[in-house]
Amino acid sequence: MTTAEPGQSVELIIGGMTCASCAARVEKKLNRMDGVTATVNYATEKAKVTYADGITTDELVATVEKTGYTAALPAPAVADGNSSDEGPDELKPLRDRLFASIALSVPVIAFGMIPALQFDFWQWASLMLAFPVVTWAAWPFHKAAWTNLRHGAATMDTLISLGVVSAFLWSLYALFIGGAGEPGMKMPFTLIPSRGSGAEEIYLEVAAGVTTFILAGRYFEARAKRRSGAALRALLELGAKDVAVLRDGSEVRIPADQLVVGDQFVVRPGEKVATDGVIVTGSSAVDASMLTGESVPVEVGEGDAVVGATVNAGGRLVVRATRVGSDTQLAQMARLVEDAQNGKAAVQRLADKVSGIFVPIVIGLALATLGFWLGNGSPVEIAFTAAVAVLIIACPCALGLATPTALMVGTGRGAQLGILIKGPEVLESTRRIDTVVLDKTGTVTTGRMELVDVLLAPSEDRSEVLRLAGALEHSSEHPIAQAVARGAMAELGQLPEVEDFGNVEGLGVQGIVDGHAVLVGRTRLLEEWSQYLPDDLAHAKDHAEAEGSTAVAVGWDGQARAVLVVADTVKATSSEAIGQLKALGLRPVLLTGDNEAVASKVAAEVGIDEVIAEVLPAGKVDAVKKLQDEGRVVAMVGDGVNDAAALAQADLGLSMGTGTDVAIEASDLTLVRGDLRAAADAIRLSRSTLRTIKGNLFWAFAYNVAAIPLAAAGLLNPMLAGAAMAFSSVFVVTNSLRLRRFRPLT
Repeated sequence: MTTAEPGQSVELIIGGMTCASCAARVEKKLNRMDGVTATVNYATEKAKVTYADGITTDELVATVEKTGYTAALPAPAVADGNSSDEGPDELKPLRDRLFASIALSVPVIAFGMIPALQFDFWQWASLMLAFPVVTWAAWPFHKAAWTNLRHGAATMDTLISLGVVSAFLWSLYALFIGGAGEPGMKMPFTLIPSRGSGAEEIYLEVAAGVTTFILAGRYFEARAKRRSGAALRALLELGAKDVAVLRDGSEVRIPADQLVVGDQFVVRPGEKVATDGVIVTGSSAVDASMLTGESVPVEVGEGDAVVGATVNAGGRLVVRATRVGSDTQLAQMARLVEDAQNGKAAVQRLADKVSGIFVPIVIGLALATLGFWLGNGSPVEIAFTAAVAVLIIACPCALGLATPTALMVGTGRGAQLGILIKGPEVLESTRRIDTVVLDKTGTVTTGRMELVDVLLAPSEDRSEVLRLAGALEHSSEHPIAQAVARGAMAELGQLPEVEDFGNVEGLGVQGIVDGHAVLVGRTRLLEEWSQYLPDDLAHAKDHAEAEGSTAVAVGWDGQARAVLVVADTVKATSSEAIGQLKALGLRPVLLTGDNEAVASKVAAEVGIDEVIAEVLPAGKVDAVKKLQDEGRVVAMVGDGVNDAAALAQADLGLSMGTGTDVAIEASDLTLVRGDLRAAADAIRLSRSTLRTIKGNLFWAFAYNVAAIPLAAAGLLNPMLAGAAMAFSSVFVVTNSLRLRRFRPLT
């Protein structure tokens, strides 16, 4: 037993919860402990607990067990990924009870509903069939109700158990003491309870039918809950199970979880990348669709980073591990999704409070209903039927499932599409925002310099310029030089070797290529060798620089030959993304440290009307604050360290997953792929999830508000009340599952 450090968090798996009021009880009990803050989620059956110094996990578990439930720390991950096999075994006892209950209850319900089937002594046959249903099949309800009673509490199981037992005991009274046991007894069935003599009617079809309907609701609810968490389980199982590690020049196969930072491992075509790393040798195309939702494979080569669980679609790669275990992007994604699913929106906290006090209120309403009908001189069976109907129909299951199931499905679907929602409070923010601020570099643009134009002196050949300049720049590590080299290689393929390469600090590079003395860099470098740009080339260079591009001069053999224009290019999908954001009713604003001319050119290219330019990194926060002071609700999209503060300041922060860990940590939504269209998809998904939550809550509240008065007024048969209550829970979960069909616009 280890004492925790201050502020340590742990996740507990809670067993035995059957409704939202159970979760509310456990949460309340844990929060009563000094130094403990807990959130219990009925849908995920987990408790997220933060506890202070001096408290142990054993004490937390003991507290839960004293409340009448079980608690355990999550089991370590199984290497072979077979943990998902536990699901069907967990459902088997419930399924067995349900099928047996159906087989026994159908005749009982048929006898009670169809007078033509009521042969002599049919009531005694119904008793024999109903007895195992009311005792064995309904045992989980009775057991939970008794456990809660011992702890001075009442939950949904209390209501079900009371209703079923009351209907059964009344039937025994009518059969053994009243006149219901006489041969040839007939009992009509009505949707609205009849007003005959109470001692001559039995309610075995109610006891058996309610048990069956509730078991069916529980079973389909449990199946649906498992489906709603399928995306997270699939995410956790994406990783490679074993890997070929290089040891002393030979390959050794080991489990992937034994990799350490610095290990070099081999990824063959078709294999998964075992963990996050950097390519040491080889080039290929990597399919990251399972993490990013992006279907087009990405070309990678030496020095490029790769992410664990992506698939090598091309050549053989040797990768050096940079992050392993819980530090990998896959693990961080899973952690973000799980944290979001365990969270609670403000509206769900209200629903949980209602659920926590609802059951005692319902019991009080049932007793009041019984007393009202008896005091009004009505027959006993009418009073009894109305009270039982109130008990059964008022169960607040749907209320407790409304938010967590939608959140589980929504966040899980987001993870499949490369959209990570940090918590339920984020959903509310997406509904309110009206302005989206976009960082330019790395968000709207690629963030990487590219060769965009080749300006030639008269009589010069483009291919020759690119061949000589590209070869020389290929030997330099400077981003501008690499942009020129990439552009030349893309157009020409192989480049010649360089001799006597030299870097002239602050000015450029020089060397011998195919016997030519080549210079590439600032015009000043060429002028030092008496190589001057012709007037028309100099004017073209000035114009390119005025538009925000970088221009480098090229010369050889004593003469200036060309100017190469390099710039940060706009992403091919940015213009489409801006259109999608506008369609959502958002006003895009471009925010950048570049000069006004560069910013305006980029903004015009993608369709942004409002530009805030020449902003220092520290000024980005002030720019967001200014927009907020104008009454706007601001979302910020960025990817760099200098965006982190602005992301935190914004009402909603969206970070591009291609950016830094600091930016991702500061944001509310993380877009795993570097495509701005994902921002529009993220907002659409968040809004859809929020709409589903609100629809679920409306149904759950409206159902109880409408149904309880009908039951209390004696206008609802208890068996139909049980069916309606079970259906409400299944409806809420099924409605949440519709989010699995969410599709991005692209």
